[in-house]
Amino acid sequence: MTSLDKPTEDTTADAEQDSRAVTEAALFEAFGGVRGMIETVLPGLLFVTIYTINKDLHQSAIAALAVSLLLVVVRLVMRDTIKHAFSGVFGVAFGVVFAMMTGNAKDFYLPGMLYTLGLGLAYIITTLSGVPLIGLILGPVFKENLSWRTRNPGRKKAYAKASYAWGLILLAKCAILFPLYWWADTTQLGWVLVALKIPPFLLAVWLTWVFLAKAPAPIDVFAEMEAAEKAEEERKAALAAEDGETAGGRHRREA
Repeated sequence: MTSLDKPTEDTTADAEQDSRAVTEAALFEAFGGVRGMIETVLPGLLFVTIYTINKDLHQSAIAALAVSLLLVVVRLVMRDTIKHAFSGVFGVAFGVVFAMMTGNAKDFYLPGMLYTLGLGLAYIITTLSGVPLIGLILGPVFKENLSWRTRNPGRKKAYAKASYAWGLILLAKCAILFPLYWWADTTQLGWVLVALKIPPFLLAVWLTWVFLAKAPAPIDVFAEMEAAEKAEEERKAALAAEDGETAGGRHRREA
């Protein structure tokens, strides 16, 4: 190895490390990080805990909905993004309404289970259609929008692998939960559902990170647009200056 080879390898290693750091930050932002996971788990955990103790559907549902609203209020007070907390509120609210209407405590979990099933199918179907859902979700986060579809085939392939991973993991989760919905009681279903909240999610996020860390870097379309606008402004300024010089020369000749 020559002295000129080593800096090149160091530069490549630094670039890969930067790319992985960007990927980690983007995934953290897109999926809410540790706080988002807590907000996802806490309402269901509170519901099944209270129901296990007193078998009271109304108290369990009200407590779950109350803690969901509290999490939104906390984010509002801290002026933090509320998309993850709001999605939790809507999910819990649907569960509460459904359970209250049927009088079956297990139905508190049914809307979320149906959503998981639909999301798993969406990941598979969109990938088969050539537009992986994970790319639609993460494209704006990476500032690449949909440039990966036509200009970055390596990245599109990584998004396809990640979407298949998400879809298969969510469908496997459904394969466990739906039989329990029919055969198990409310507390058994609830505790299994709580136990399956985080591990499959972390597995899917980790696989997404693995695929994207090895993929080509995203194309920053926002930077490209800014550069194009700047170049256009410079071109107009140059033309204006050129016109001014031409007009000045004509005036001098006329004088």
